[in-house]
Amino acid sequence: MTRPRSIAIVGGGLMGAGIAQVFAVAGHSVTVYEPAEGIRATIRARISETLSSYGLDTNVADAVGVTGNFAQAVEQADYVTEAAPEKLELKQKIFADLVEACPATTILASNTSVIPIHRIVGKLPTADRIVGTHWWNPPGLIPLVEVIQAAQTSDDTIRATMEILTSVGKSPAHVTKDVPGFVANRLQHALWREAISMVAAGVCDAATLDACVKNSFGLRLAVLGPLENADLVGLDLTLDIHKVIIPELDRSDGPSPYLEEHVAAGRLGFKSGEGFRTWSDEEMNELRHKLAAHLLAPRKGSGP
Repeated sequence: MTRPRSIAIVGGGLMGAGIAQVFAVAGHSVTVYEPAEGIRATIRARISETLSSYGLDTNVADAVGVTGNFAQAVEQADYVTEAAPEKLELKQKIFADLVEACPATTILASNTSVIPIHRIVGKLPTADRIVGTHWWNPPGLIPLVEVIQAAQTSDDTIRATMEILTSVGKSPAHVTKDVPGFVANRLQHALWREAISMVAAGVCDAATLDACVKNSFGLRLAVLGPLENADLVGLDLTLDIHKVIIPELDRSDGPSPYLEEHVAAGRLGFKSGEGFRTWSDEEMNELRHKLAAHLLAPRKGSGP
């Protein structure tokens, strides 16, 4: 397959605009389809603002096409990324429409963060060209894109997808089994489940739990993965520790009642100003800026 040049993004929200930005910065022709007029009107401005915060050329945003016409956005695309809300029926409808509207050679990728690709694809024709590409937020700064190979996805589609993602500066990871949550989200939410369980049980409060993570193993995760760490300390020690700790970990088979209580009460985190912790506007902005500065540091350090 030739390297895709015409990129379409279906969905212009947070992730869609961010993914469009990455492809546009890399020099591709990018068109974003967004059905909601209010969201559509802000796409270029949001991309420009993000580029400015990264120290990149804001004129790139002007080159991104934005449309409310689905067929116009995708009919000539070499590569399409779906970045719609995480609703299975919606994604199934989008992919059925993409199969009809796109050239037969177009690679069709879903940015779902947890839904197995085979559930989205179903029995669609040409399913060999449909692949999962789970980007992480913010797309312009997080290197990982998980590339999920469903049973129908061809090896050629995987190779071409890995190539295009590498060419725009991403670190694609080939996930060979199409399971819910893929790799990184399964790990992340396993941690979150235990974290919520401990706070709910009164082991510590939310601020203490976050501090424990940030000031211990969180510091080394960027250079030392969990299995590297196990090898480093020794699998015999790891086994001894697991004999004690594994029986004590939360093993509930559904969402935490403590989490459900928060959501039912409208305590949604930054959206409402209160979640596991209470947040002022100043505290929220400070944390956002701290995160952006942390993620931008490697980019700035790689400059001349």
